[in-house]
Amino acid sequence: MPDSLHRFKAEVFQALAHPTRIAIVELLRDGPVSAGKLIEQLGIEQANASQHLSVLRAKQIVLNRKEGNQVLYSLRDPILSEVLDIMRRYFQAHISGTLAALGEIEKAETVGR
Repeated sequence: MPDSLHRFKAEVFQALAHPTRIAIVELLRDGPVSAGKLIEQLGIEQANASQHLSVLRAKQIVLNRKEGNQVLYSLRDPILSEVLDIMRRYFQAHISGTLAALGEIEKAETVGR
């Protein structure tokens, strides 16, 4: 795989390496959302939202456009939602495996008593 592709992937993952930025991307899954609505739904300060949105814009993950006195944000490419869906499934598989291992430990401790 070309090094430039590795760098591109790393930059996207770096941009998504904060829970708030992932939450922003997930909120944009269904279409454009105003900055005010993002701030309201995330329960964060305007300055904090601006910082996160700036990172996402710099990595070309989100686009923004002005509509009247509002700024609307949208995903540059909705395929990123699929990446996050895959990560959710990966998380669920990891949790399922961990829970199964804990169940085995509990069984072994009960049998050993």
